[in-house]
Amino acid sequence: MKDKIHPKYYENAQVRCACGNVFTVGSTKEFIETEICSRCHPFYTGKEKIVDTMGRVEKFRKRLAKKKLRKKEKVRKKK
Repeated sequence: MKDKIHPKYYENAQVRCACGNVFTVGSTKEFIETEICSRCHPFYTGKEKIVDTMGRVEKFRKRLAKKKLRKKEKVRKKK
């Protein structure tokens, strides 16, 4: 291994979550900030929480509603 080319490794790097949880990991950064951790992630907590950026979930729901409406109209026209 070459000397003086690798970043400094921190054994006790602190990770801070938006929910307030703080824990330590090994990393090349001394402090890490994150939005979601295992304490507040919906998969681990069992609570449904939609993490939506730019309204993507709402756009999807609107598209889905339009498709269902079109399908109903086609069924009515056939009768």
